[in-house]
Amino acid sequence: MLKFTYSAKPSEIEQKWFVVDATDLILGRLATNVAKIIRGKHKPTFTAHMNCGDKVIIINAEKVAVTGNKLEQNKFYWHTNHPGGIKERTWKNLLNGRFPERLIENAVKRMLPKESPLARDQFSHNLYVYAGSNHPHEAQQPQPLDLKPLNNKIAKRA
Repeated sequence: MLKFTYSAKPSEIEQKWFVVDATDLILGRLATNVAKIIRGKHKPTFTAHMNCGDKVIIINAEKVAVTGNKLEQNKFYWHTNHPGGIKERTWKNLLNGRFPERLIENAVKRMLPKESPLARDQFSHNLYVYAGSNHPHEAQQPQPLDLKPLNNKIAKRA
């Protein structure tokens, strides 16, 4: 008896739109669940070499929760390609700054496969992060996605 592995074709892929409210959700657990959804690993038709994931809109990125002292201790580093041009920014400065959505974007991006055209495509076309509660994707009729039943530790405890 021959058994074949299923491989999705581009015409068979259906992408849904989901909206996630990041208010009081823990950053790392939010990022792992969202990365799984934008890759498509939650679907039975997952194919590793195709972009079969769903599109996720994350709102209220400025209200995401971080445990411990990570806001003050963890830093993002980058270099300006000039001598002595190493720069750093703490997570607290990032959340209180101009683009608080970059904290979630960086967390999700680092949970995708590294440096591949497919990962760049999944990240840029399947993830939309907004600092406030408004987003311009109402025409796509996104369904609200509650991640709390999937993981009981995802919400910040009082």
